[in-house]
Amino acid sequence: MNETPLGELLQAVAEGLTQPRHAWEAAVIGLALLLATLLSRAGAPRLVRNLRRRAGAGADAGGPPPKGAAAADEEVARMRRVLFPLLALSFLWLGEGLLRQLHVLTGVQPARLVGLAASLIGTLLVVRVLFAALRRVLRRGAMLASLERAIGAVAIVCVALYATGALSDVIAWLDAWKIPLGHAQTVSLWSILAGSATTLGAVLFAMWLGALVDDRLAAQSALEPNLRTVLGRVVRALLLAVATLFALAVSGIDLTILSVFGGALGVGLGLGLQRIASNYVSGFILLLERSLRIGDIVAVDKYSGQVTRINTRATVLRQGDGTEAVIPNEMLVSLPVVNSTLTNRQVGLSVSIMIGPDADVAAARQLLCEAARSHPRVLPEPAPSVMLTEIRAGNLVLQVGFTIADPENGQQNVQSDVAIAALERLRAHHIELGVPRGDFRVEPGVGAGATGSPTMP
Repeated sequence: MNETPLGELLQAVAEGLTQPRHAWEAAVIGLALLLATLLSRAGAPRLVRNLRRRAGAGADAGGPPPKGAAAADEEVARMRRVLFPLLALSFLWLGEGLLRQLHVLTGVQPARLVGLAASLIGTLLVVRVLFAALRRVLRRGAMLASLERAIGAVAIVCVALYATGALSDVIAWLDAWKIPLGHAQTVSLWSILAGSATTLGAVLFAMWLGALVDDRLAAQSALEPNLRTVLGRVVRALLLAVATLFALAVSGIDLTILSVFGGALGVGLGLGLQRIASNYVSGFILLLERSLRIGDIVAVDKYSGQVTRINTRATVLRQGDGTEAVIPNEMLVSLPVVNSTLTNRQVGLSVSIMIGPDADVAAARQLLCEAARSHPRVLPEPAPSVMLTEIRAGNLVLQVGFTIADPENGQQNVQSDVAIAALERLRAHHIELGVPRGDFRVEPGVGAGATGSPTMP
């Protein structure tokens, strides 16, 4: 029992820390934890402020915008969770070196208590760093919490087995269990568990690298959004493939075993995943041929809006009322699509206003043109123009037409602003606005005193 870390700890507690080196090691552990707690609380906000300052400079240069106050507080908490074990582990190493300099630990005498504390804190550091990276690739809090509990439980079990000295026995027992794969191939249970853990770690690392590449590509404003999306997806797919193959090879699993599942996987893709594969390929077609780009204003079937995302399976359209429609990529390839901003982002808009029959048409046209030109989003070229389009019930209908170059920022809001500005100018210049009018007809009555009554046709 005394040869294990747990046995050394129990022996030190039983002796009441009477041995000088035990007392010094306990002091080093306590001081390291205290300093790590204080410095992590004081250093985390400062580090986050520096990161936010750099993010703000990046936003000014065309990079991603800085985060809000709530996100900053959450980031401070995450930074503190990582800084504490990192600082504690560093102080433990420094403390052990100081004890050897003071000859409290002589020669190759192991610092068992410091080593046990370092193993526990190192496990905590690995878990927290892992989940700090996972937050970049996993957006769902429930999934992240479940993974954190699962990996935390496995880490605690492994540390407990290491502390009791039973870890090697458990590994040997798992390695003795052989699972047959075919007639000549066998794989141990330990190889499966080690391969699964290694593959999971490699895949998560690849996803983290993919997220970094996406951030770098998003900061490159010179690249088109479609090209950035294609490059990000290709790099992420390559990283995942390389990480999986590397992890399986490192774990000792023969890659030829995967050929057993190749036929079944091909049949499954051919029968059950036809639509998914079609949508996936259609997404790459949309991105590569550039017939549909992020930010375009499109209409397909009964849906219309601005393209906000082109995902693997579907494209997201933000409609005029704020709702988002998820359109399968296959529909955008097979059905006719009206793209208002494919070759020219300029969109023509119009506003109709009815004036009275006796109003000054020339003055009204001039005022309507001034109202359109006064809006900052209306382009000076082609210049706004006004036409008399209809004579309705004795009133004159004037239509002012103008052009904007940023339809993704809304169209009805510009039309509303121009209409309000036109009404204000017409009223200020006392130009009569149109009102509903009826035709009056006098019907002769019986007798000289009879009067007619107006009727509406």
